[in-house]
Amino acid sequence: MERTSRPERLAADSAGLARAAELLRASGLVAIPTETVYGLCARADRDESVAAIYRAKGRPSFNPLIVHVADIEGARAVARFDPRAEALAAAFWPGALTMVLPLAEGAAIAPAVTAGLPTVALRCPAHPVMREVIARCGLPLAGPSANRSGGVSPTTAEHVVSSLGERVDAVVDGGACEAGLESTIVALRGDGRWQVLRPGPIPQARIRAILGTDPDAVTSQEIEAPGQLASHYAPGKPVRLDALDAEADEFHIGFGAVAGHASLSASGDLAEAASRLYALLHEGAAADFPRIAVAPVPEGGIGAAINDRLRRAAA
Repeated sequence: MERTSRPERLAADSAGLARAAELLRASGLVAIPTETVYGLCARADRDESVAAIYRAKGRPSFNPLIVHVADIEGARAVARFDPRAEALAAAFWPGALTMVLPLAEGAAIAPAVTAGLPTVALRCPAHPVMREVIARCGLPLAGPSANRSGGVSPTTAEHVVSSLGERVDAVVDGGACEAGLESTIVALRGDGRWQVLRPGPIPQARIRAILGTDPDAVTSQEIEAPGQLASHYAPGKPVRLDALDAEADEFHIGFGAVAGHASLSASGDLAEAASRLYALLHEGAAADFPRIAVAPVPEGGIGAAINDRLRRAAA
């Protein structure tokens, strides 16, 4: 495989996506936009490809990776689907829902993807660029967020380059991500129970409406899916939450009536706030202030996912 200067900057056109698929089939690392954040993708069936993800991210090997597939047929080749999983896939795929399901017998998934667990985190993304690359590869792709482990997730190609630089072979520049928050992760247990392991763009109430039962509280200390580490999404400087005002040494991220140096959403729109969250954490990290303060964000709906990320960024 011919190598050029790293990372290659690929346009989200036919030639760029063909090059991305070529690199991936040859066990390269390619950052690709999804509707949530940019993913650092590699073929999920080769140990060496998955190891390259861990090396690039500096990611703990006990933290599993999400596998991205093109459609439900590809998903069934990777995981065992029960009626609940089928119902959730029908309701939310393609889209921002990841399901943790039992690994299918004989699935072509490298053991490092699941971190040795008998389950796999699986998603069918909606972004046309990601879907086209998966289709061109003809392979499931492991794809955590395209940033150094524990850092702020990337929502633009520039974020990827700033965080990973030459650790990645190529970046497909598909513009800014729409949702701006990683997918909701739900684990379906074999005894009919279920849990939301990571809040995201799809609120728990919508999942409950499909499954018809209440979720269990998350009590296990085992890392079953990405984003469960106590300290995560960190901008590299102290973060103070629920700040109506900022100290002189703080970059202030506002929301609603709290203006700040920059606002998640001046109108108090939670969807806009989610889409801007990581961009403003990146801005705060680059600002000439040693600390970051963040205005209060309501917990309702997607606000729960925003506050989950903020608490981990501040941990």
